[in-house]
Amino acid sequence: MKKQPEITDKTRQTFINVFCDLYSQKPIEKISIQEIANKSGYNRSTFYQYFTDIYELLNYVEEKVLKSINEEMASRELSTHTFQDALQCLENTEEISVLKALLGDYGSVHFVERLKREIPFERLIVNLPTNDFLAPYLVEFYISTLLSLFRLWIRNGKDLSSEELVKLIDSLFANGIKPYYIFGVVNEG
Repeated sequence: MKKQPEITDKTRQTFINVFCDLYSQKPIEKISIQEIANKSGYNRSTFYQYFTDIYELLNYVEEKVLKSINEEMASRELSTHTFQDALQCLENTEEISVLKALLGDYGSVHFVERLKREIPFERLIVNLPTNDFLAPYLVEFYISTLLSLFRLWIRNGKDLSSEELVKLIDSLFANGIKPYYIFGVVNEG
């Protein structure tokens, strides 16, 4: 007897949710299939009906997030406030908890590199010199900074509104950190 697709999707999503919850708390090497199965309310054999191992599950999750972000970016016309557009694309992924796990303390550097490679963030940089030998360094600085600040924002529970984060990032890119210091003491705003 064939399982109903909605039950199959629900079971797969349960495994994903439990995995992401665990992955946000500890390294992947410390997560067992038995632990995922137990916390999901299923047995190990059910897990193996969906994934061959934890790394296939991780790859599935990464692919799903990358696809979601790419679709979100493709569906919108980027405005002049390009970082805000990128932030909304990242924020609009189906489940921010998944992105939080992938970009969290135990997340993989490999995923961050894939994100930089596969998402057309270079579209976000206005007036970038295309033939300049420094262009790859400028793109890397820009993208790495954006992703690092986004990761911090997510880790801090979105303690700033997205508008405040965009304003801060715009200011940092335009003026550096100097305006936030007065005589060696951080200026709160």
